[in-house]
Amino acid sequence: MTITYTLDNLADVAEKVIKNVNNKILLFDAPMGVGKTTLIKEICKQLGVLDTISSPTYSLVNEYHGDSGVIYHFDFYRIEDEEEAHHIGFEEYLDSGAWIFIEWPEKVANLLPTDVVCLKIALSAEEKRVLTWSNDS
Repeated sequence: MTITYTLDNLADVAEKVIKNVNNKILLFDAPMGVGKTTLIKEICKQLGVLDTISSPTYSLVNEYHGDSGVIYHFDFYRIEDEEEAHHIGFEEYLDSGAWIFIEWPEKVANLLPTDVVCLKIALSAEEKRVLTWSNDS
């Protein structure tokens, strides 16, 4: 699926993601500053999170509570190796059945299950975001 969007229709984009992904483990693949955390914030809002949503750049994981239960938001930008993710029990989070959002997933590639959904965000020439994903693992 491919969606071109601006911040004005971010709520619609988040709703489409929630309704159309076939897995609750979502990888957010995009360069710095393109809007990974912004999209995650809106998805969390759509899932009923009332907590303050921010990127867990230093803590590695934030836990939010929404209408459908717990949501885990990971940001692996600052880790040096996969062992750091292993030490916080990353694999146990993956087995939790919760919604899991992962920024900088390439840093933990060997720890990820094969059936995740990778959301790629790019910037278009018109400064719009282009979101693409496939449910085929």
